[in-house]
Amino acid sequence: MPYAKVSCTGCGKEIRNVPGRSGYCASCRVLSPPTNSPIDGIGIPDQVASDRAKTTTKVGESALQLKYREALRLLDQKDREFEALGVLRDNVEPIKIEPHEGGGTNEAVPLLIASDWHVEEVVGSEIHGNLNRFNPDIAKARVETFFQAGLRLVRLLNQDVSITTVVLALLGDFISNEIHAAESAEKNAMQPTYALKCAQDLIIGGIEFLLNHSEYKFLIPCHSGNHARMTLKTRFSAENGHSLEYLMYLHLAAYFRNEQRIQFQIAEGYHSYLPIYDQMVRFHHGHGLRYLGGVGGLTIPANKAIEQWNKGVWADLDVFGHYHTLFDGRNFLSNGSLIGYNGFALSIKAPYQPPMQWLTLFDKKRGRTCSWPIMFGK
Repeated sequence: MPYAKVSCTGCGKEIRNVPGRSGYCASCRVLSPPTNSPIDGIGIPDQVASDRAKTTTKVGESALQLKYREALRLLDQKDREFEALGVLRDNVEPIKIEPHEGGGTNEAVPLLIASDWHVEEVVGSEIHGNLNRFNPDIAKARVETFFQAGLRLVRLLNQDVSITTVVLALLGDFISNEIHAAESAEKNAMQPTYALKCAQDLIIGGIEFLLNHSEYKFLIPCHSGNHARMTLKTRFSAENGHSLEYLMYLHLAAYFRNEQRIQFQIAEGYHSYLPIYDQMVRFHHGHGLRYLGGVGGLTIPANKAIEQWNKGVWADLDVFGHYHTLFDGRNFLSNGSLIGYNGFALSIKAPYQPPMQWLTLFDKKRGRTCSWPIMFGK
């Protein structure tokens, strides 16, 4: 049978008047459930409200407990920090360090390495970014810096160790020569004979500077480079017979023949050997290494060559130039160059390196200890 229409007690919406219903529409029944449905004497709305209140209280208590525990943890951490600070503050017992002046009781020999000067070559606009400029005038200025800085470093080391002898290694390629034919004619500022005289004058001037401004003795190993040859290809077995630098070394030895503080050691073959205390040093120009590039740089070809050479005559250290790369490989020293980055280095994709030369120190008690680059700027 049809039911009469009545208004919802909550919102006034017209609803059917069904017996036993609350008098609320469906929406209002959710918001305002009936209060006349007892369960154990408590109405459903009161039970829900009570449970919700209890749940809210428990959640709040849990949050407070978490905050309380975190506060306790932080307090404990701060207590430990303050305790540590107290220990540091109350137990200060600094060690006493007395100043020490080097007495020079130990001995050492500096090794100053000169190679790859290429004094007559001109480097200009082909090297972009102002990375390098070079000509005979710049070469002269860099040579002066080389000897001045080298002597300054030796004197600095002499404050703590006794130094009586300095090794000055002349390892070749002091001129570019004309082995690159037409390109050399275009880029070199002078012909080979004049370039050789220029290099000789610079070396003599440098040696005389060292003699005039120190009391050291000088041992000078000399090696020909590959650039000063008078043949199209390198001839290792007869290299000196075709080397302008070998001729220059002979003249240097003759020029200083009356100087008691200088001794020349002019290599007759590709290698020469010099014992420095208990270390054996092997000198060469470096063009006997077969370096074809690669991610290992010079380390792989140098170590392969050294391993084979050591089967004949053992050396603790190989010293060479040629690759214009300043690098300390521990068992070898590769010298940099005076000319710096040029067109040839650019063409073979060699890594950029500014002009530099090596100075390293042999300590009588400790062996080879340190190495210093002598730098010249761009």
